[in-house]
Amino acid sequence: MGEQEGSPQYPGPSEFYVVVTRKIPKPLEPGRAREIVESLLYWDMVVNDPEAVLEAIDLSEKHRLSFWDALVVQAAVVAGAEVLFSEDLNPGQVIEGVRVENPF
Repeated sequence: MGEQEGSPQYPGPSEFYVVVTRKIPKPLEPGRAREIVESLLYWDMVVNDPEAVLEAIDLSEKHRLSFWDALVVQAAVVAGAEVLFSEDLNPGQVIEGVRVENPF
């Protein structure tokens, strides 16, 4: 492989912004959503390195998840989370010790 440039985007705060400003019944004003996203940026973030991507592939197959959902679950596992807030997974489901809850 040759020299590569670029940087993958961390999806958590970005996805949150899109959901709360466009996809919920009572969307937040963009300015308020931005304030919340800014506060999220001070949290410790899990970076999905190559090993995490491979582990997400395994989780995807093991639990019949989409790859992207498995990647989010993998990040929660690495972070030691007990609860994962997601609108895309089944509320109450426990995956690799992480309980899923719908925040909406």
